[in-house]
Amino acid sequence: MTDAFSIRPAGQSDGTFLGEMVVEAANWRTGGARARHEILTSVEHRRYLSGWMRPADAGFVAVDSDGQSIGAAWYRMLPQDDPGFGFVGTAVPELIIGVRPIWRAHGVGRTLLRHLLVHAGEQGHPRISLSVEQDNFARGLYRSEGFVVVAADSGRDTMVHRLA
Repeated sequence: MTDAFSIRPAGQSDGTFLGEMVVEAANWRTGGARARHEILTSVEHRRYLSGWMRPADAGFVAVDSDGQSIGAAWYRMLPQDDPGFGFVGTAVPELIIGVRPIWRAHGVGRTLLRHLLVHAGEQGHPRISLSVEQDNFARGLYRSEGFVVVAADSGRDTMVHRLA
């Protein structure tokens, strides 16, 4: 199904769409939706979007054959005094990924993840981290792509991928 979508680098103008993908990531459970405004105004989620695109930010957007954005993966470098869910160190970018529900299980997330991992390696990052709820089906994707659990707390795993 990869012919049904393409991948492009995320740009400054993608900030609003990245916000939509933070909402999708937070609301991954069917029927467990938190209000969009609640997610976008919460401190723990705002850190992944505020001031997009900073010099150390990087990401990719998946676009369907009609030109509609359907998913995104990006990373940010977060400070120790304002860490994200998957924070492991100031020099380790933290990954965020979201895919529209109708496009899940079609390879969009895996393709975005692989693009971002290659880019992070090209930028000289030795590791990249993320946080995932332990019952999230995406956890299997991350494991299959080389992420390992380095910490577990309150139903969430912090995972790290060592880049070549």
